[in-house]
Amino acid sequence: MSVDSQGDGATRPAVPPFSPERLGIAIVGLGGAVATTAVAGIALMRAGLAGTDGLPLAALDAGLTAHLAPYDTLVFGGWDLSGDDLATAARTHDVLDLRQYEAARDALAAVAPWPAVGNDAFCGGVSGTHRAAAGSLRAAVDQIRADLAGFRSEHGLSRVVVINLASTESSPDLTDDLFQTPAAFEAAVDAGDARIPPAMLYAYAAILEGAPYGNFTPSVGADVPALVALAAENGVPLAGKDGKTGQTFLKTLIAPGLRDRALRVEGWFSTNILGNRDGEALREAGSLASKIGTKGSVLDQILGYPVEDHVVRINYYRPRGDAKEAWDNVDLIGFLGQKMQVKINFLCKDSILAAPLVLDIARCLDLAQRAGEGGAMEPMGVFFKGPMTAAGRVPEHDFGRQQTAFLAWLAGLNEALASDSVSADVSASEATA
Repeated sequence: MSVDSQGDGATRPAVPPFSPERLGIAIVGLGGAVATTAVAGIALMRAGLAGTDGLPLAALDAGLTAHLAPYDTLVFGGWDLSGDDLATAARTHDVLDLRQYEAARDALAAVAPWPAVGNDAFCGGVSGTHRAAAGSLRAAVDQIRADLAGFRSEHGLSRVVVINLASTESSPDLTDDLFQTPAAFEAAVDAGDARIPPAMLYAYAAILEGAPYGNFTPSVGADVPALVALAAENGVPLAGKDGKTGQTFLKTLIAPGLRDRALRVEGWFSTNILGNRDGEALREAGSLASKIGTKGSVLDQILGYPVEDHVVRINYYRPRGDAKEAWDNVDLIGFLGQKMQVKINFLCKDSILAAPLVLDIARCLDLAQRAGEGGAMEPMGVFFKGPMTAAGRVPEHDFGRQQTAFLAWLAGLNEALASDSVSADVSASEATA
């Protein structure tokens, strides 16, 4: 079951079927801490109990955001290996304070996940019994597509975006032939190839349904040549992977300054402790390797030289729940070879940082599709630790440079849509003249 998350008791005019102003967000991992926080956030905003703090696009000039789907028009659905409604899930995750939970509870209770496609071979750290009854990979893809079609129909949606917030999966060998071309990948799906992880099935189904796909996890979703090519052919925007929220976000802010002041980084030790479901999943060696791979890739690209002693550690520590602690020690060499240190201690809320990014990523993907774009949306790399790029391009990790490129891209999309709107208005007036 899925519902329009306007269940906050307010009376509003009925929205006509297939209104272009309603955007559906179908979330893989709907019952997780990030997803429930995002859904609760929109419900609280509708009720006038929350502002737009933490939402990056809300603070931009209206000229850059005029054609984005408004926050209060978002509709939520999705899949999870737990069948709990979102009120039950949110109470377990304990991200919201009591006042927020009580205010959002009815809206959350009205949303329950669809049965999910899972595979313990790729993510054994977090499991569940709320599974789609699919006897083959092709049947699983067909079920995901049917869920998306039903979501559109139930809520009268003309547009849907898929966002992956599921627990981190281990990575297959991406050099294998089945990941290189659309034809090879589709043949592998039909053959039931065990090397294809669930995240790829969701990405593939989204592309076939014409739904933009964003991967907020370190799992391999659409970021293989076969699916990037298929998305480009079908005009489906893609973005990912692994949302840049806490420790890595700060690293991509600080490292460019150290570089530009010629302070050489001799070593950078990063450690995290967190106790939410994401942290639990990362106790699995394969899932942990996927996560560290995206967190550890940023520093050398920003600085322009390899940091031999760049250490990244992630530790599951149950008492912290969603209140993550990220601690960094940076060893520097300055003028005359003198050594210095920087120490950073970021006490943050994992889902409070992530949820607003998820909402804005979905809105940007929708905007890109309406502007006629498809394939990897490289300018959206500002949101991710492992940005998708065109083939052969090295991703940019410097946050300042990313933000400049992103804002230019956003301006271009809005300008294109504004021109289309003017042309449509002129055509309509000429037709009635």
